[in-house]
Amino acid sequence: MFVVAHGCTPRGARLARRLVAHRMDAWGFPYGGEVGEKVTLVVAELAADAVRHGRVPGRDFRVRLLGEGAVVRVEVADARTERLPVLREPDGEGGRGLLLVAAVSERWGVEPRAGRAYKVVWAEVRVTGSGGPRGRRS
Repeated sequence: MFVVAHGCTPRGARLARRLVAHRMDAWGFPYGGEVGEKVTLVVAELAADAVRHGRVPGRDFRVRLLGEGAVVRVEVADARTERLPVLREPDGEGGRGLLLVAAVSERWGVEPRAGRAYKVVWAEVRVTGSGGPRGRRS
């Protein structure tokens, strides 16, 4: 498992993407490889959405990676529980992020955390090849 929290800013989203790319490389999914690139793309899009749509002043967003068998699960938590993501057709200004996430992941969803002050948007990316996070810590 890998967890990082960042300020809900564009800089925080960029840093999350970079740290996840580094972690995926450390887990055996090299920079530029298919799995590492897919997971990094998912984090980039979900972190950008957390900054753009989930920002609450003074609250961070959190990224968590989990190796679960044949998938890497990406979770991004933010503090705007009333704003749930919806897959929709893109408009001229944007709206492509979740379409990309849906295209590169096996499945994705959102889990509002009842009684807590955050929601989790998650996606699962299929692991191919022999590398992987199973059994690794750090």
